[in-house]
Amino acid sequence: MDQEAAGPLSEETLSLWKREQARLKACVVDRDTEAWQRDPAFSGLRRVGGVDVSFVKGDSVRACASLVVLSYPELEVVYEKSRMVSLTAPYMSGFLAFREVPFLLELVQQLREKEPDLMPQVLLVDGNGMLHHRGFGVACHLGVLTDLPCIGVAKKLLQVDGLENDALHKEKIRLLQAGGDSFPLLGSSGTVLGMALKSHDRSTRPLYVSVGHKMSLEAAVRLTCCCCKFRIPEPVRQADICSREHIRKALGHTGPPTPRSLKAQRPKACPRGDSGESTGCACMVPRVRTLLFITAESSSIIWIRVVRARILVLFLITGTFSVFHH
Repeated sequence: MDQEAAGPLSEETLSLWKREQARLKACVVDRDTEAWQRDPAFSGLRRVGGVDVSFVKGDSVRACASLVVLSYPELEVVYEKSRMVSLTAPYMSGFLAFREVPFLLELVQQLREKEPDLMPQVLLVDGNGMLHHRGFGVACHLGVLTDLPCIGVAKKLLQVDGLENDALHKEKIRLLQAGGDSFPLLGSSGTVLGMALKSHDRSTRPLYVSVGHKMSLEAAVRLTCCCCKFRIPEPVRQADICSREHIRKALGHTGPPTPRSLKAQRPKACPRGDSGESTGCACMVPRVRTLLFITAESSSIIWIRVVRARILVLFLITGTFSVFHH
């Protein structure tokens, strides 16, 4: 979603952006605010949205902003809107929202005005939420301005507050065995900034899920997992497809469109019962497995909450470990 652009950022603009982030951060709600969020099967959730900004290849200014809305739990596209935009604000790490959110906000406002019945009940954002240099990423920014529940879903680890993509982090990733497994991203400050999630059985790289607005981290992780037919959550994946296809058409490129689905690889969506309510699936009815890391040098303890069937305790002692199943 992010791409660097040429152009320096003045100290005055940087100071202004920091003050604006601090002002909006005070409005963030990091707990569940809707009844469907507290339901194990997300009963009452009917529409999930995804947003994305894709760039014209070789151009750091021209881009396409997209908003899609999918039915839930079927995850079928019921609304999509894209528009070409010119990103005039320079890119700077930690301030992506000032570059992209105005265009995404406009798409949400247009939908709210023209087709309110299709408004999403939650937005999944290709970027971070509270997992951020100042605890206020693009998912928080968009959530506060739209007043919608938002989830940040990043493909790479943002290394802030002591988080590092080091050997220990990679070992934790290796221990994520099945779709739904996750572990907390505990910063040096003692704050859990998000969760690393294995979103699909066949995925080898985790997603980094964090709270954007009006949703707990636990519910955000569960819903992200339930929206994954592949590694990337379907709302974000479809928004990316939509934006890239719009760019292709806008530039007059020939060739086949980007496929919207790969049915041969797609697992079934969460089923519904005769009453129309979800009957539940593995991602909706979590069972807890916890990984406990104890380092010999510091005796520090890191709890790793993962959504599977058994409890596994791992002792890391002087570079070796043993595994116990209960």
